[in-house]
Amino acid sequence: MKCNECQHGDTKVIESRDVSDGEAVRRRRMCPRCGYRFTTYERIERPQLVVVKNNGVRELFNRQKLLAGLLRATEKTPVTNVQLERLVTEIERELYACGEAEVRSAKIGELVMERLSTLNEVAYVRFASVYRRFKDIAGFERELSHIKQHKIAAVEE
Repeated sequence: MKCNECQHGDTKVIESRDVSDGEAVRRRRMCPRCGYRFTTYERIERPQLVVVKNNGVRELFNRQKLLAGLLRATEKTPVTNVQLERLVTEIERELYACGEAEVRSAKIGELVMERLSTLNEVAYVRFASVYRRFKDIAGFERELSHIKQHKIAAVEE
């Protein structure tokens, strides 16, 4: 691994640990020439997953794009980056477990909504308002009543 600072071609690993539930390895590295320290992450390379959007356009699955959308939905909530990373990892794992080369964007949206509804209600409503494209207050109210029904059902269990 090349040093980011001095471009020396050989760095030393000073610490390694599993992250993302074993899906990646975090390595702390140090350059023997300049002493610069930096972090790298290694992930298992999987076959590319293609997302089919509602308009038929196909694009490669982008973990960072999904994470960015979740960061917007959870802004100013107590949801942590660690929780979001875990949520994205769960969704990604489920998508690959399907064994399909292509997945509809609607499926990804439903997986996100399912998990956000239990993680944070405000984030869920924010995401739902964009994902479901509420055209009026009635649509928004229907979604809120859906949340209330789920909460009541969870309490009764």
